Amino acid sequence: MTDTVNIAAFLPALAAERPDAPALYVPNGQRLPDGRPDYTTWTYRQLDQESDLIARGLTAIGVGQGVRTALMVKPGPAFFALTFGIFKAGAVPVMIDPGIGLKNLKTCLGEAQPEAFVGIPAAHAARLVLGWARDSLKTLVTVGRRWLWGGHTLAQVRARGEAAGGGAFLAPTRGTDTAAILFTSGSTGVPKGVVYEHRHFVQQVEMIRDAYGIQPGEVDLPTFPLFALFDPALGMATVIPQMDFTRPASVDGAHIVDLVERFEVTNMFGSPAVLNTVGRYAERAGAKTKTLRRVISAGAPVPGPVMERFLRLLPEGARVHTPYGATENLPVATIDSDFLLREAWPRTEQGAGVCVGRPVEPNDVRIIRVTDEPIDAWDDALCLPQGEVGEIVVLGPTTTERYFNRDASTRAAKIPDGDRVRHRMGDLGYVDADGRLWFCGRKAHRVRTKDGTLHTVPCEAVFNVHSAVYRTALVGVGPMGSQRPVLCVELEPADAGADWPALVAQLRDIGAQHTHTAGISDFLQHPGFPVDIRHNAKINREQLAVWAAEQLK
Repeated sequence: MTDTVNIAAFLPALAAERPDAPALYVPNGQRLPDGRPDYTTWTYRQLDQESDLIARGLTAIGVGQGVRTALMVKPGPAFFALTFGIFKAGAVPVMIDPGIGLKNLKTCLGEAQPEAFVGIPAAHAARLVLGWARDSLKTLVTVGRRWLWGGHTLAQVRARGEAAGGGAFLAPTRGTDTAAILFTSGSTGVPKGVVYEHRHFVQQVEMIRDAYGIQPGEVDLPTFPLFALFDPALGMATVIPQMDFTRPASVDGAHIVDLVERFEVTNMFGSPAVLNTVGRYAERAGAKTKTLRRVISAGAPVPGPVMERFLRLLPEGARVHTPYGATENLPVATIDSDFLLREAWPRTEQGAGVCVGRPVEPNDVRIIRVTDEPIDAWDDALCLPQGEVGEIVVLGPTTTERYFNRDASTRAAKIPDGDRVRHRMGDLGYVDADGRLWFCGRKAHRVRTKDGTLHTVPCEAVFNVHSAVYRTALVGVGPMGSQRPVLCVELEPADAGADWPALVAQLRDIGAQHTHTAGISDFLQHPGFPVDIRHNAKINREQLAVWAAEQLK
């Protein structure tokens, strides 16, 4: 008989080992006398028992092994208990960022074909009005007050779980069984549903734990809900911040610093946008933390100045780690702030790309020649020599093998290699002589001019050194092969009213100092770049390209 492999199995193990240890610190809607939000503690035993109850109840109403289950619940105790309850039941949670837009939500739910829908009343109301997954849904669960749509409430599910008997519950899932469908951020098109198997999650936990030396008993402050789901498996307590998770750049820096100090947070996960906002607050307020020793930032490269500013908030010896990867394959590589700022960032500012570190063991990272066509079978002849820019391809324990109901996308992004599958990251980069991986931008964003191809990140970094520049984005205007390179510029807030013609002259002078940027002569000031919902960090260059074309008419 095959041993059960289930990502939720970490939770009962921790509950047995450390039953009364805090698992969650959650805002309870009350205020302390000084006005700060009050928090309630959940132990590992409470979370384990509640998710067992939910797993039994879900199974009793038909949401059992293999049942795809859309989950639309705000971060909090119910989100954690439901997610682990769904995993324990062997059902398959379908996770979609609510901020991707109503049209994309409908498309994604239509593709995922969920058979169950678990959500707050507002999610159910939207589902009814907008016709989400109308043809596939069979079971409804409302977290909160149910209105006219029928189905079950979470309280009724719990009651069914109690009636079914107590004790531990864990469906006999295998490592190759589908564990979840996680949708990408959609930064380069409609989000795609990535099929995760239980083995992928289990390996992900182990690779993250080993790569960063995470120890049981640590306290994590995650500003991205999905990353928080790793915490129980890693033995970390989770502090849930009060914030709009669909707009991480708007996070309240004072609140984040307060939580770090109040709960003695040792680990924090945040996008570069979060680090930028909190770092700027800390700089203004002169804030300093004592316990935060590890910050993990993903979603996009962290600019050197943003990293330097944020590090001033941390105690001596603390590090910012930036893992490289994607929803389809994480982690791929990692680098810390010490090496990046000391050795790699000066090269970045000269146009070398952004160093994302060494591959995380045991990943096999290759660079292949650039093509937009599917590749039907792996061949080592596809690989480029060391130092040449090509597409990054990964094979490892967390490499997912397909998208759900997206055969064309699967064929475009996956390369069969015997009984294994390699993932094409859709990113361009190269490996240096020391075995470190350098990121040069998205393949879809490369600008193909009559004089050759320009890669976004190496070009943009050259201009980002200007003190008035917050960030830049290179886009191409016109037909492929004869595109006109245009640099869109977002200024620092304090410099928004700067003399633009004088600034353009300065930027041209900077570009002229480097061979790869000397041909960029068009500069456009933009009030605020469009970015992805999930991390508020990935720039939507497709949208900027359309805007730039209009400006140049």
